[in-house]
Amino acid sequence: MNNHNYKILFFATLRDRAGTKSLELQTEESITVAGLKSRLVSQFPGLEASMGSVLVSVNRTYAFDDDLIPDGAEVALFPPVSGGSDGFPTVFAVTEDEIDLNALLDQITLTSTGAAAIFTGMVRGETSRGEAHETVCLEYEAYRPMAEAKMQQVADEIRQRWPTVEGVAIVQRIGRLTPRTPTVLIACTAAHRDTGVFDAARYGIDRLKEIVPVWKKEIGPNGEEWVEGDYVPKPGE
Repeated sequence: MNNHNYKILFFATLRDRAGTKSLELQTEESITVAGLKSRLVSQFPGLEASMGSVLVSVNRTYAFDDDLIPDGAEVALFPPVSGGSDGFPTVFAVTEDEIDLNALLDQITLTSTGAAAIFTGMVRGETSRGEAHETVCLEYEAYRPMAEAKMQQVADEIRQRWPTVEGVAIVQRIGRLTPRTPTVLIACTAAHRDTGVFDAARYGIDRLKEIVPVWKKEIGPNGEEWVEGDYVPKPGE
């Protein structure tokens, strides 16, 4: 009987609780996602608290408990995410560099463009979530290959819903970022402002928060913690 080999990646809270970023796993028989979870909890008991909400991807596609994991697969475990078609430009990136709004707009602006809707998120120095508290910085982490693939998916979904959208830019900055620093940018361009371009940009940031695997650790004077979401992707997402 041939052994089955898998590469396991841990992100954010899962990485902290497992105490490792990755491992090579070998099994005598093929294994399902549920079976993998059980095996990992046996090896890393600290993961048990995360198994009720953990998300799993197999070869950069979301996977579910009954799915059989193919031999040689890259399997990633992470908490819920706390992101060109027909000749139109699409820009998506996960980067440690400063977000350059002017350069991004230049890339998604056509001669027919007359409007751009832009959303930029940034680090807050004061947070009201739970008990109000100070934030010294945020540390962003991403499963980069899958994040960029999901950004392309978000751009495709935007164009399916708003065919009038011309250019789309989706950029997430990672690393340790201090208050007032832009962390994410969604920009959509169109011929006119009344073509749904505002709604398209709003959809883009909301969808990024749902399916693009990016997480943040909040660091304050009294300690640090990973901030997790609660959205669980559905089959096909």
